[in-house]
Amino acid sequence: MPTLIAVGNGFGIEGILGAQLIGGIVMMLVGYFIQYIRQLFPPVVAGTVVLVIGLSLYDIAVKYMAGSGNTSAEGFGDLINWAVGGITLVTVLLASQFGKGVIKLSAIIVGIVVGYIISLALGMVDFSSIGEAAWFSVPRVMPFEMEFHGAAIASMVVICVINSVQTIGDLSATSVGGMNRELETKELTGGLLGNGLTTAVSAFFGALPTSTFSQNVGIVAMTKVISRFVLAITAVFMILAGLSPKFSAVMTTIPYPVLGGATITVFGMITMTGIQLLVKDEMSARNMTIVGLALALSLGIASVPEAIAQFPEVVRNIIGGAPIVVAAITAFVLNIVLPNKSLSDEAKEREAIEAAEAAEDSVAHQPGAKANSAS
Repeated sequence: MPTLIAVGNGFGIEGILGAQLIGGIVMMLVGYFIQYIRQLFPPVVAGTVVLVIGLSLYDIAVKYMAGSGNTSAEGFGDLINWAVGGITLVTVLLASQFGKGVIKLSAIIVGIVVGYIISLALGMVDFSSIGEAAWFSVPRVMPFEMEFHGAAIASMVVICVINSVQTIGDLSATSVGGMNRELETKELTGGLLGNGLTTAVSAFFGALPTSTFSQNVGIVAMTKVISRFVLAITAVFMILAGLSPKFSAVMTTIPYPVLGGATITVFGMITMTGIQLLVKDEMSARNMTIVGLALALSLGIASVPEAIAQFPEVVRNIIGGAPIVVAAITAFVLNIVLPNKSLSDEAKEREAIEAAEAAEDSVAHQPGAKANSAS
């Protein structure tokens, strides 16, 4: 978002769409060549990215439960917001842990429905946007002309590459959370190509770039529903809903506390999926260094954005407020730079060091050594 805003301020929507087209093509290139560099994204890298994705979403859920995504909004933190969010959360937990069949699989929907009904009773739902929305709307081809500017394209290409790294994390987390196995190369290639293709095609319809939605990873981990047939049916519903602004307006009437209560568990599932990925690799000193440093830098910079205020604007747009980007870059670079030693290798090194120290102690305690020391 910061990059799109910066490009839009400088070159308008036309500049965004032109850069987006090039960025989508670059994403497809990443998807094609990922089969040759897949080894550069082992579980320690993908798991770190997924873990940071989960951790970085917690504040969003808490803000929503408090009443808004903006802490300065009116009524933020009111007890009534927390009550609605808490009831929604408890409903999701009860449905997911004690429900059966459809109730168990649709625990999040059940929680949202219960929270919505309570919000209606409390007068927290605003229907004004529904009356203003049209029933039907068809997207137009090329509603804006595309313009191509070097600075805008450079910024968008960088962001699209980073977006691809996040996509690798999301796809890996979906595979582990939904099927308890690592992502296959052909699946990863297809996901990245699809993401790039939709980004490029969207530019012709005046739509903004697409991105894998990390929150949905947690839903897959919770429900275990990974059928492509089910996803295809869902896609049809989404297309139909996209043709009706009225439906979109209905969705926006769901109060923030309801969304927060329904999703905070999902975000926790994403975090645990990241941990699952990490433990697939042995926790050697090298791997713990990669994970620890990536977490420290990404979450540290995200919590104190003023720390990078003196950095160039391009750098701030890339890493500012985006811990996933910092974690991905850190883990990727460290995985290449640090020597890859297994736990057995580290154990052998420790044994060798201990043996050398023991030999030195043995020499030091010999009579001749003591005499030389005294002289």
